Amino acid sequence: MEFFKIINIQTTKDQIQKNITFDNLDDLCASIFVMNFKNNTANIGGIWGEFSLQKDNINGGLRFSLLECPNALTFTITTGYLPEPNQIVLHLTVNRFELKPPFIEEIEEFINDWKSGIEKYFKL
Repeated sequence: MEFFKIINIQTTKDQIQKNITFDNLDDLCASIFVMNFKNNTANIGGIWGEFSLQKDNINGGLRFSLLECPNALTFTITTGYLPEPNQIVLHLTVNRFELKPPFIEEIEEFINDWKSGIEKYFKL
């Protein structure tokens, strides 16, 4: 399944890559907290337990992946491309066709936390 949030902020991929770091992840998303990190992988805790979170620079911004997640949860924070090339697009996927309503609600909370955090951070 896929989930999208459009964030009405104009920025560049370079600004996304520079400003969204493991150092400030706790401020950007209320649903998770960083326990420690090295290079492009952090150990995080959150609403689904503890996971390794990998961060990769990609064309347009960043990709984050929960490495041990049985649902292969991955999300990207990008700009410069469709569906809204002049705004930030937050795109989350899991490897399931259908999800139970409680899990959908948790994903919506997670993605909304990211949206709120990005809006606050980039509007400073």
